Amino acid sequence: MDKYYSYADFLKAMGRNQTVSEAEKLLNDIYMDLFLNHVHREQRKERLLTLIDGALDQKDEGSFVTYASELRQLHQDSV
Repeated sequence: MDKYYSYADFLKAMGRNQTVSEAEKLLNDIYMDLFLNHVHREQRKERLLTLIDGALDQKDEGSFVTYASELRQLHQDSV
């Protein structure tokens, strides 16, 4: 899901007078990718929080540490 969009590609798309829709398509792709990444990250965060709550309820220290570590990594990746 993580795509690489370069500023140079965007400028190339914008520089073509006859293909303004190509630049719009590129922008739409970028926004869609950002949106989907955000949704996926939020869903994963919610799932991890639920798993952490379950691990705490069951007093399962190993699972708690695993899920908390994943949540910490998810947070660091988004910053």
